[in-house]
Amino acid sequence: MAEFIKIYEDKPSEAAIKKVVDVLRDGGLVIYPTDTVYGLGCDITNSRALERIAKIKGIKLEKANFSFICHDLSNLSDYVRQIDTSTFKILKRTLPGPYTFILPGNNDLPKEFRKKKTVGIRVPDNRIALEIVKMLGNPIVSTSIHDDDEVLEYSTDPELIFEKWQNKVDLVIDGGYGDNVGSTIIDLSGYEPVVIREGKGDIDIF
Repeated sequence: MAEFIKIYEDKPSEAAIKKVVDVLRDGGLVIYPTDTVYGLGCDITNSRALERIAKIKGIKLEKANFSFICHDLSNLSDYVRQIDTSTFKILKRTLPGPYTFILPGNNDLPKEFRKKKTVGIRVPDNRIALEIVKMLGNPIVSTSIHDDDEVLEYSTDPELIFEKWQNKVDLVIDGGYGDNVGSTIIDLSGYEPVVIREGKGDIDIF
């Protein structure tokens, strides 16, 4: 059964963040808060954990469209081909924030994603998520957790999330109530920004 730990976003405990990072390094799956909905994530470098997430989602790993949760833009060149100045300015202006940006992937992607031409990059405006990725030292691969409820698309109550997911994952973070609106997805891999999904992030700035 998963562990359930409380972490306060305004002052995330270093010991609690370390506990989460230890689980991730050990190939564990973690449910954690973001600036939009709760996410299901694992260490991007752990093949076994990536397979587990793909299995939970019922998809083949090479076909999965997971986001990469990054601490900031400094590691972008590890996964993304060189981008032009205007694209970088958009990222600088909007991140951290409730956006997922589709960018052209490079040849250094983890082997599971090497066939992909693009990757989704997220830098959420949530201290818990950012501190986890910072301490881990590399991105986590993430996917939103959807609800079976016909009205609400996403689960927002961490206790209910834990109830539902405790036998599928290794740790669930209670970081307070989540949002039930996903991130805005913008494709920046072409000549012009293209809105793929309008979510929490304002699209008027594009």
